[in-house]
Amino acid sequence: MPRSEARVATDRPHRYAKQLAAHLGRRAETSWDEDTGEGRLVFADGTGSLAATEGALLLTVEAETEHLARLEDVVGRHLVRFGTKDELVVAWRRDSGEPGTTQRGGGDPA
Repeated sequence: MPRSEARVATDRPHRYAKQLAAHLGRRAETSWDEDTGEGRLVFADGTGSLAATEGALLLTVEAETEHLARLEDVVGRHLVRFGTKDELVVAWRRDSGEPGTTQRGGGDPA
């Protein structure tokens, strides 16, 4: 299944990941493990993962090609809304080597 990844630089990766998992729980099945710093997202048309690491939040989404850009946008858009003060940027890179979508704080498209 096609996959896309983003590394979002932040000094608060745990906080943002936990907040994202909780918020997306309204539209997807989500989980967050505070001890491991990892979470899972299960949407109707794909899956995703969250991993809080030192200085970054690692995001991954997997879906059929026709749904990949939408999942990138959903996950990225919600994250940058939470991180408006930190001016987070989510730049997706697909496993095919091509760039995916990009979401920036303030709602400005790339």
